[in-house]
Amino acid sequence: MTVDRGLLATLKAKSGKGDELAAFLEQGRALAAAETGTVTWYAFKIDDTTYGIFDTFETEEARQAHLDGQIPVALGQVAADLLAADPDIRPVDVIAVT
Repeated sequence: MTVDRGLLATLKAKSGKGDELAAFLEQGRALAAAETGTVTWYAFKIDDTTYGIFDTFETEEARQAHLDGQIPVALGQVAADLLAADPDIRPVDVIAVT
């Protein structure tokens, strides 16, 4: 199979909550690793309040399973405390990969 699907999520932390959001994202690594359909999962920091997640999948079913899985549930539980706005989560098509 080919990795040709992804998800790109951008998260805006509340003022002073960036470190807590980063720690939450670090904990998400274990949840993503347990998902059989998630090929890669990256958490990243753009600046002190802007963070993101990028993950890849080989099938639409795997991408949907991820969206229905534990990471979005966990994010929903901390969103009111850590996020300044709703997460911007977008499906993306992977054009090229090495």
